[in-house]
Amino acid sequence: MRFRIKKGDLVQVQVGRDKGKTGKVVKINKKHSKVVVEGINMQKRHEKAKPGSPGGIQSREGAIHYSNVMLVDKKGEPTRIGYQLAEKDGKKVKNRIARTTGEQI
Repeated sequence: MRFRIKKGDLVQVQVGRDKGKTGKVVKINKKHSKVVVEGINMQKRHEKAKPGSPGGIQSREGAIHYSNVMLVDKKGEPTRIGYQLAEKDGKKVKNRIARTTGEQI
C-alpha cells in the first residue's frame, strides 16, 4: 500500500470527535495503516513513576486511520494528493501535487 501522506505534513481530520481540527503528522505506522497527528485524538495514560520522571496521568496522541485525514494545501483547505512526473538533473521524479489547485506540495 502506498501512503500519500508523509511525516511532517499538515493534515485535517475528516471523521470523529476531532473533525475539522488540523495538525502535523508526527508518526506513520504503515503496517496498521495509521498516523499519529500532533494534538489530535488525545488519550490519558497512567504511568508508573520511574527514576528521573514523575508518574501520574499523562496525555498523549493516539493513532488515527490514514483514511480519516486529508492533506491541507497552502490555502488552508483539505485536498487530495496526486502525482506529476518531472525531470530533475536528467532523472524522472514524481512530485506530489494538490488536486484542488495543482500546486506542488
